Amino acid sequence: MKTVLVTGANKGIGFETARQMARKGYFVFLGCRDRDRGLDAVNTLKQSGLLNVELIVIDVCDQGSIEHARIVLGSFVSSLDILINNAAITGGQPQKVSTCEPMTLRQVFETNYFGVVQTTQQFIPLLRKSGGPVIVNVSSEVGSLSMQTSPERNPNWDLFSLYGSSKVALNSFTVTLSNELRDTNFRVFSVTPGYTATDLNQHQGIKTVEEGASTIVKYATSQNSANGGFYREEGLVSW
Repeated sequence: MKTVLVTGANKGIGFETARQMARKGYFVFLGCRDRDRGLDAVNTLKQSGLLNVELIVIDVCDQGSIEHARIVLGSFVSSLDILINNAAITGGQPQKVSTCEPMTLRQVFETNYFGVVQTTQQFIPLLRKSGGPVIVNVSSEVGSLSMQTSPERNPNWDLFSLYGSSKVALNSFTVTLSNELRDTNFRVFSVTPGYTATDLNQHQGIKTVEEGASTIVKYATSQNSANGGFYREEGLVSW
């Protein structure tokens, strides 16, 4: 049975992604910062008949927590097939880079960028032991510079300028890491679930969590997801 780690998996898109991956027959580790909320999420899935799930306590902003999570996961399995870096925060809205508190910007980047980098670094050794390792970075259209500079850009994106900046950095990490691993069997890519109704946007999104998560699952499990790509439901997104 192939194995998956989903960070930020106790609620929202992360939880639904874990549910859908488990339904497809993967053994899913739900990466959660809060143990009690994580156990509630795991128990909810098990009560629905999905027994192929387990909790991994991980705070992506805490290096010690990430290292411990890697050790714990390594005690369960000898390899990891898919890492889905989903954990993220928005930093509240509205956001203006001209007036924001620097600490707020740092907090957003700490989770959305540095958290992904250091989590990925810790789990690459387990991923290398897979026959076809996959790293999925959950991004957003607001992380596309091409779309941000398009005449058709959504003016609502102005509310997410800090969040968008962190996702631009995340997409850069995707490209850099995919280039570094180009001569291996790794596939590294970004996926945007689209504007999905979650706590991150006060449930203002136009897609359900089921729809948003299905896009992540679609590309995480597809052999056609090219290394270094940026995908949304309809296909490739311009950087």
